[in-house]
Amino acid sequence: MNLQETIKSIDFFNRLTEEQIEILSDFSNITSYKKDSILYYESDENNKLMFLIEGLLKVYKVDKFGNEIFLYHIYSNNMISELSSINNTKIHCFSNAEFIEDSKVLSVDYEKFKENFLDKNILTSELIEVLLNKSQQFQCIINRELVFDATAKVAFMLKQDLHMFNKLKRQEVSFMLHIQPETLSRVLKRLTRNNIINIENGDVQIIDENSLVSIFKGIGV
Repeated sequence: MNLQETIKSIDFFNRLTEEQIEILSDFSNITSYKKDSILYYESDENNKLMFLIEGLLKVYKVDKFGNEIFLYHIYSNNMISELSSINNTKIHCFSNAEFIEDSKVLSVDYEKFKENFLDKNILTSELIEVLLNKSQQFQCIINRELVFDATAKVAFMLKQDLHMFNKLKRQEVSFMLHIQPETLSRVLKRLTRNNIINIENGDVQIIDENSLVSIFKGIGV
């Protein structure tokens, strides 16, 4: 796909006209990244609004002891950038982002994007919606890290990201959830005994979604 076709493939831009897409493409570009490469570090600053075209991105922070604290994954067809203000054209990074698959990123000059679109009330509601979703995502992270016990953490990930749970090794999942592998194994066995999930050939299948959700629903609210 060329640049304009790529822009059309991203849901965020699907209301734009052909003329608007052409304008946007004048200050946008596509960059390819290899697996394990870093997109940005915490405290970096840039002026780009970035979208993941294809691939997978891991967002994380590092504590004072040098330990990695997993936050969330970003999947294709989603905005990467963390905006604290619509009006500030300098975008500050509040975390680290590393590619865990070969990926492609669409970068848009934010100052020109604001001038040509946001200041004309074009794509404003779409951007606000994305920012609200990110805010909700951070609320879920707070619950996961500060409120949820091990069972709630596992149940939440199974409900929200079953594909990734099954894709990763169990040790990687326990690392992401900051629980011991033995604890993860016990939780999965308990959920299986209670007929909430089934495990076949190593893959988890959800049998009773309502019971799964009830494990974490209401916690931290």
